[in-house]
Amino acid sequence: MALVLLPGLSNLIEDISEEKKLAPQVVEAALREALLKGYERYRRTLYLGISEDPFDEEYFSNFDVALDLDEEGYRVLASKIIVDDVESEDHQIALAEVMQVAEDAQAGDTVVLDVTPEKEDFGRMAAATTKQVLAQKLRDQQRRMIQEEFADLEDPVLTARVIRFERQSIIMAVSSGLGRPEVEAELPRRDQLPNDNYRANATFKVFLKEVSEVPRRGPQLFVSRANAGLVVYLFENEVPEIQEGSVRIVAVAREANPPSRSVGPRTKVAVDSIEREVDPVGACIGARGSRIQQVVNELRGEKIDVIRWSQDASQYIANSLSPARVEVVRLVDPEGQHAHVLVPPDQLSLAIGREGQNVRLAARLTGWKIDIKNSTEYDQTAEDAVVAELISQREEEEALQREAEERIAVEQAARAEEDARLRELYPLPEDEEGYTEDGEYYEDAEASGEEPVAEAFEESVETAETELQAEDQSEQQEDAPDSELAPSASDDEEGAR
Repeated sequence: MALVLLPGLSNLIEDISEEKKLAPQVVEAALREALLKGYERYRRTLYLGISEDPFDEEYFSNFDVALDLDEEGYRVLASKIIVDDVESEDHQIALAEVMQVAEDAQAGDTVVLDVTPEKEDFGRMAAATTKQVLAQKLRDQQRRMIQEEFADLEDPVLTARVIRFERQSIIMAVSSGLGRPEVEAELPRRDQLPNDNYRANATFKVFLKEVSEVPRRGPQLFVSRANAGLVVYLFENEVPEIQEGSVRIVAVAREANPPSRSVGPRTKVAVDSIEREVDPVGACIGARGSRIQQVVNELRGEKIDVIRWSQDASQYIANSLSPARVEVVRLVDPEGQHAHVLVPPDQLSLAIGREGQNVRLAARLTGWKIDIKNSTEYDQTAEDAVVAELISQREEEEALQREAEERIAVEQAARAEEDARLRELYPLPEDEEGYTEDGEYYEDAEASGEEPVAEAFEESVETAETELQAEDQSEQQEDAPDSELAPSASDDEEGAR
């Protein structure tokens, strides 16, 4: 067959490579596979309306497509085995036919033949299949490239550019490094900041949240502006002491999307210093607030509280409620991590925050349940009684949970012991020699008409129980006097037990 010409094939591959940001070799491989699928479609259409499609999934496994970039065309090639008697013309060729060309040919050898159909015979359906498969393969290659580039990315914060809007999500262009091509990432509604102005071509710092496999779409990038990791990254970039290791960020609590529009985004950051002479809070704030202001600007005015971490839980809780002034912190239930914080009346609203935001973030930051109390109205005796009742309820619930877990563990152990005893008496097929883990035993059993393993196991259990009961009865009869050989009602009950 003659070469099927594709004018401009080289330019087509170069254009696709540049547009899709894929290597030319990848585009060529996708084009060859698409043309092969088109050839399969062409062969199948020959049987439409005449007879049933005789081809299975592996029928065309010996076919391939060769691209000729110099002459700008392609050929369909088939690898055929030389045999004496041909049973499949697509997979075999007669020895006598090959010897007309090569006298030294032998049966069992493989030859490659050109089976390219004429261009006008290819058909519209085959051409449409080729186009669809090519587009799909190129998308698959792009997604595979995304997964390889971003799955193990060391720096999770990227610079993103707004491309378009889809429903409530924003599609952004991101790059894994300098000189690397841009790929699309999705910024869902829940990960957007209310203070951001998302307009076309606007750039933002985003946190790479995940590279997940979406059904029917392949690997997809999901980025976030609301993730606490973005705050950590920004502080690491602005504070040299964090980069050097003399200051560390211990915990971050962030509420980027408050439940009410009247409350703005807010973040609390707990920091600590490795070196005594270094002030961790001052290092993060910078001279005249220059360092923290850079972080605030990037987060579009989000309020950020930097507090000092402490090993003392009382001091840590007091610091976390900044900027409110705290008088006393009572750890009323250290085991349950419950604390009462006493503040002056004029500091009560500040400690709680608008719609409870300040105390809510402090609780997330410290991991303690915090109750803000007015110091002038605090009745310690009454509060201790309420806390004691809560502790009693918690201990009862924990005791019930432990009892349930212990009961389940005992039941599982008894069941496992009984299963082991039965399997020792009546081994399952996998306990016997010659059993393979890949399922060959089950296939052989089904092919020979034997019972399934599950049913055989159930029958073996029933047989074991019956034989054990029979053995118990025979032992009782041997030990009993002759006058007591006749069965009685008590004997029947004992046998049933």
